[in-house]
Amino acid sequence: MIFLDSELTQSERSPDARFQIVPMPLEKTVSYGSGTADGPAALIEASDQLERLWRGFEPCAQGIYTTPAIDCSVPLEYALDSLAARTESIARAGHIPVTLGGEHSLTWAAVMGVKRALDRPIGIIQIDAHADLRRAYQGFRHSHASVMQLLVEEEGTPLAQYGVRALCQEEAEIRAANNVIFIDAEDLVTGNIHDVTLPDDFPEDVYVSFDVDGLDAHIMPATGTPVPGGLGYYQALALVRSALQGRRCVGLDVVELAPITGWDVWNFTAAQLTYALMGIIVENEGQAA
Repeated sequence: MIFLDSELTQSERSPDARFQIVPMPLEKTVSYGSGTADGPAALIEASDQLERLWRGFEPCAQGIYTTPAIDCSVPLEYALDSLAARTESIARAGHIPVTLGGEHSLTWAAVMGVKRALDRPIGIIQIDAHADLRRAYQGFRHSHASVMQLLVEEEGTPLAQYGVRALCQEEAEIRAANNVIFIDAEDLVTGNIHDVTLPDDFPEDVYVSFDVDGLDAHIMPATGTPVPGGLGYYQALALVRSALQGRRCVGLDVVELAPITGWDVWNFTAAQLTYALMGIIVENEGQAA
């Protein structure tokens, strides 16, 4: 399957496309609801119903190429190594990897691949209901609940979190010890906050990791742990747009979609979200026609 298959011209779907879709049907460490292995295929299938036009321009004119899915039948470490190699290759070629998950543990590999390619500091913007800062959750070092801990504590990656509304004391302490930037969901939603500004010393190159459970559960119930009190669709996009101001997005993932049989609306929501994030990247770079 190909992302936005029915809408792309032949040149727009070429291997030289700006955006490179990487399906990663990973489901190894989920701790509550299941189904993330089916997420990438469902999202890509739903994308065929999207329209090209978004906010007055066509992000797909930059090109969207769908690469083969990462083999997730192998042990987790091998699957993560394969993803890191894929995103490194894409970034070295000057393209933007867009990894579709799959559980959130994949973000570690996607980011590490881009960091190897660019060999310069990268910051992460995370939209999520959870902080994902636990250490080796339920015995898994590369758990979906530990992915940001690995990147922040072990790799020294600057992190800005928006929309969190479920975390433990350990994660709060890791946030404080590692200067994690955050505005949690309660403050964002009750304060009707749509714009954020990252500090001047935050890296110019930014990776965006969007866990669909960052959205409120009534907008996105098709995820392993839907948490009430989350972000609105347009609010979440506005937060990403404002955080990217003056910076360059070098990678992106949309993770934790767990399709619900018979309810394709949530798959379509995730597909529209993915396309909108591509649009924000193009818009931010001033390349919109």
